[in-house]
Amino acid sequence: MKTILKLSVMFLSVLLVACNNMKTETAKEQNAELVFPKGNKVTNNNFTGSAWVQMFMTNDSTYNTSIGNVTFEPGARTNWHKHPGGQILLVTDGKGYYQEKGKPAQLIQKGDFVRIPPDTEHWHGAASGSGLTHIAINPNIDKGSVVWSQPVTDEEYNKVNE
Repeated sequence: MKTILKLSVMFLSVLLVACNNMKTETAKEQNAELVFPKGNKVTNNNFTGSAWVQMFMTNDSTYNTSIGNVTFEPGARTNWHKHPGGQILLVTDGKGYYQEKGKPAQLIQKGDFVRIPPDTEHWHGAASGSGLTHIAINPNIDKGSVVWSQPVTDEEYNKVNE
């Protein structure tokens, strides 16, 4: 009887250690999925929904570029805006849309990139059923950073998500 009790206690101890190691591995895997930090929640009126920005490089005089990681909750999006020096988006996770004024929206998803010519009015953001994360590269900062315009209306956004 004592042998069975000792074996049972030993088995439970091994099981508990194994479960704790599994939890640690799962947490490590989840953190490994984040390529870059989520950053700070956007609190201005240039976005609809919740978004976060982590700037890596601001107006740098050597490279004349700003670079940031932008994370959108499902349904979140930028206002219409343009960049005097252009913009490049590198999608690192999720699914969303990019649309230039007067043109149909384009589906963008992990692995895609978008080249936005200077002074092209556009918006980008997450699909209604998915988050979206992208790296935003703004070259030629000496020409200006961003010119914000009106919000993308729910009607405009819903038309893209049909």
